[in-house]
Amino acid sequence: MERVSLSDLEASEAAEGVHLALMAGAEEMNVQHFEIEPGATVEEHSHPHEQTGFVYEGELTFRTDGEEIVCEPGDSYAIPGDQPHAAENRGDETVRGVDIFSPPRENPSWQS
Repeated sequence: MERVSLSDLEASEAAEGVHLALMAGAEEMNVQHFEIEPGATVEEHSHPHEQTGFVYEGELTFRTDGEEIVCEPGDSYAIPGDQPHAAENRGDETVRGVDIFSPPRENPSWQS
């Protein structure tokens, strides 16, 4: 069994205002904590991993398949592998949540 405490991790900045920290992982999946500052955007991207997540603070707007989906505290979401998607914090507070990826993935960088 692996135990990872968020307080023991140093987040990396994958894009301006987007902070990611890899947490526990296994052969088939891993957990990543995210913090997205007000006004920050995760540009459209895709990856082969299935992605599920949970927002526990703030409001995150996803863009996928030509529509916008707003996730608020207490909302979860699922994004199929290879589906292009983007996310933006349009609110006044930092968005915090967790993502689970299967298969596991490393911290991405969307910076050009």
